[in-house]
Amino acid sequence: MKQPAKQLQNRLNLVQERIESTEFLNNEGLGNELGFWVFDYPPEFELVVRQHTEEIMKRLHKRGYRFAVVNLFEIMIDMIEARNLLDKAFLKEKHKGATGLKSALKAPLDQKRVADYLTSKINPEQQQFVILTGLGSTWPMLRGHELLNALHAKMGATPLVLFYPGTYSGLDIKLFNLIKSHNYYRAFKLVPEDGSAPAAS
Repeated sequence: MKQPAKQLQNRLNLVQERIESTEFLNNEGLGNELGFWVFDYPPEFELVVRQHTEEIMKRLHKRGYRFAVVNLFEIMIDMIEARNLLDKAFLKEKHKGATGLKSALKAPLDQKRVADYLTSKINPEQQQFVILTGLGSTWPMLRGHELLNALHAKMGATPLVLFYPGTYSGLDIKLFNLIKSHNYYRAFKLVPEDGSAPAAS
């Protein structure tokens, strides 16, 4: 097993422990910041992370936690379908590519609208925490740092974890390890690369 894969597996094995910690569930030790967390991972291990995440969610559900798992790609499709734009979106992408599609959907998929729609579906105040997945499938329509910023005013005290296919340094965020990095520092790393406790706690 290659070292990056082994390191990722070790980090994945710590996700459930971190989520079940009182520090995570009660937003302890965050210096008055909201409980926003990022689990970043090499994008080539998307399927590994997806499978492991599903197993973690099943275990947490059996243990009686109240939480919502949101696939951002499904949210995006729901929003487009609600406005009868899905067929038009397919045609736009076919003829104009991803850039043309992004331009056409800029208003319908405004990050604030996405945040409003998402939170209306899950009622964050009724959840102990929220998990966001599927971000990679939504690019370039949704951007992680913009969506997190829009969600800051919507989540209240409910902790949120974004599974992020790329790199989050704690100062900036880089999708797929390729897309130009954006300054973002309002979230904490759920499991650092060395497996140590998050700096926030």
